[in-house]
Amino acid sequence: MSEAPWLSVLMPIHEGEAHLPATLDSIVAERPAGIELIALDSSPHQRCAAIVDRYADRLPIRYHHMPECGPWTAKTNRAAAMARAPHLSMLHQDDLWRPGRVADLRQAIAANPDAALLLNASHIVDDRGQSLGLWRCPLAPGRALGWGEVADRLLVQNFIAIPAPVIRRADWLAVGGMDEALWYTADWDLYLKLARRGPVAYRNAATTAFRIHGGSQTVAGSANGDDFADQMTRVIDRHAGFVPAPLRRGARRRAATSTRINCALAATLAGRPGALPGAIASLLALGPRGAWRYLTDSRILERSLPRLRARFAGSF
Repeated sequence: MSEAPWLSVLMPIHEGEAHLPATLDSIVAERPAGIELIALDSSPHQRCAAIVDRYADRLPIRYHHMPECGPWTAKTNRAAAMARAPHLSMLHQDDLWRPGRVADLRQAIAANPDAALLLNASHIVDDRGQSLGLWRCPLAPGRALGWGEVADRLLVQNFIAIPAPVIRRADWLAVGGMDEALWYTADWDLYLKLARRGPVAYRNAATTAFRIHGGSQTVAGSANGDDFADQMTRVIDRHAGFVPAPLRRGARRRAATSTRINCALAATLAGRPGALPGAIASLLALGPRGAWRYLTDSRILERSLPRLRARFAGSF
């Protein structure tokens, strides 16, 4: 651990023994020289600790058992404060790296040294790790993008998969990291803060995988419709004023529609489809151009169809 790493991977853990071995295997497969993994575990037992211990000779892991530190946002912020590398990335206990991840990150950082936010496409996988679809960002790849090119898209919908971003640690600390009061939208809020601070760069390479399953926090937490909607509305209200004035009104309308559709889809997956007609009406009220912008910028089909496939296959 004497040589400073170039990337710190932040991994909040809580009762993650079902998928943690596959996640760690995906890092090992990349031969991650110069990378440190900071794993903070709030599990009330030692099962995840035993799994991590099996990888101690293959991965540079800094593991801490912190049962008192429950929320994933708090564990992630603590890991960021402990990190030694100039760049950070997140990898949750059930997500994966794909082949070529490390090489692609090195190229991305070298090509965009000043970027506050480096993004890539991500696969969506099921409980067994089988791909259900591709999740891309509605951004022009291969060049640095300013706030004005990102603002009205990112305000409408968080189109970034958790394992995808690479963030400069200095920028993370400068914006205060994650808001720990946001259990669902803390990452979205963070990305919006970072996108205002420096350039954003996007690469089409799908070098990560986001896993959907019945035990995920998103599936469990979205069961409370009012709180689910409030999480999104708070982020929209917080950042809408920073969207360039000519784009602001349209972005807010699409963002409100996006919140309504997200809540309706979550309720439908939970067996309560009653909100769908109202959500569809909200989409149609945007008009043809506004509806098309919402559909393309939100990546709603790329995010929702894999969940429906998993639902029908009995994954959750």
